[in-house]
Amino acid sequence: MDDKAALLNQLRIDRSDEPESGGRPWLKWLLVLVLLIALAAGAYAWFAPPPGVPVTVVTARAIAGSGAAAGGSLLDAAGYVVARRAATVSAKVTGKVTEVLIEEGSRVEANQVVARLDDTNIRASLNQTQAQLEAQRAQLQQVRVNLANAERDVARRKGLVEQKFISPAELDVAQTSLDSLRASLATTQRNVEVAQRGVELAQRNLDDTTVRAPFAGVITVKAAQVGEIVSPLSAGGGFTRTGIGTVVDMDSLEVEVDVNENFINRVKSGQPAVIKLNAYPDWAIPASVIAVIPTADRAKATVKVRVAFKEKDERVLPEMGARVSFLSDAPAEGAPKPSGVLVPADAVLGTGDTGAVFLVRGTTVERRAVKLGAKTGSDYTVIGGLSAGDALAVGDLAKLGDGARIVIRKAP
Repeated sequence: MDDKAALLNQLRIDRSDEPESGGRPWLKWLLVLVLLIALAAGAYAWFAPPPGVPVTVVTARAIAGSGAAAGGSLLDAAGYVVARRAATVSAKVTGKVTEVLIEEGSRVEANQVVARLDDTNIRASLNQTQAQLEAQRAQLQQVRVNLANAERDVARRKGLVEQKFISPAELDVAQTSLDSLRASLATTQRNVEVAQRGVELAQRNLDDTTVRAPFAGVITVKAAQVGEIVSPLSAGGGFTRTGIGTVVDMDSLEVEVDVNENFINRVKSGQPAVIKLNAYPDWAIPASVIAVIPTADRAKATVKVRVAFKEKDERVLPEMGARVSFLSDAPAEGAPKPSGVLVPADAVLGTGDTGAVFLVRGTTVERRAVKLGAKTGSDYTVIGGLSAGDALAVGDLAKLGDGARIVIRKAP
């Protein structure tokens, strides 16, 4: 028993030599280090300068020479291609369509047949009036025969009266018959003329069942089909149409644009211009101003301007979107060329004749007022305040000011 107790005493841990404080001293130093790092980060966040506004950098570009034909662009405006000569072809009479000879995109010549209507009733009416005319002509011939006989009878009776074979009263009766036949002749001749006019009217009604193109052009809309009723007095709907189709004279195409009334003083008749269609943005079409419509739209504060194409091309179609650049007159020989640079519209703050840009100066920007010219597509023409090669900031310009810090990012 004593041996077991002695063995157990040998297995006990002697803690009399351990320090009274105990624990791990390196843990305390770690906590102190973390606290110091946190204090340093807070101090940096408090005293460090605010982060800059993220921007991308673009460069002002020199304007390429426009040649001697015209000067620089003064103004840009958007509009649509329209046809000055277009018509909805319809019949003059109401009738059922029996034949349609056009399709969308087909070209027609002036007076070409485009459709026919049912002419059964009108043709029957024409036959009736022709028969009436023949009857009147036959009656006229009969009156003429009777009149010739009456004239011979009066001549014989005059001789008999002179020879005292008959009384003057019998001559008077014959003369009265002659005068009556002459009156009948005049009446019958008028009846023949009336019948002739009736035939002409019926013939015109028959001709009206054939619909013809009023001028040469291209069919853009086919509105009626065989079996439908066409009526020029109908409002349409159901199986009743007001027209057969629409023909457009492609040689009469032009562009109509709405110009802000604040800039209408930059546009005048005969002024050179350039048209760019939305469908072909790289195709610059020479043009000129036809007229400035002398009235303004009070709702939109715009004035309508008509612009003519100087070159005809089958790619130009009605209702296409277009942009028109109104050019200054060609500069005189030896005159200085118009100066200016092109900058993206995103780099310009403001609209109208003046605006502001922010020049990049390292990590800050400098606000500079500029004089604006025309806006061409996504670019502004700056005619004062900048030089080609100037670096400009593009981004949230409302957050920038003179001397503001920026963070330059790569353009996407």
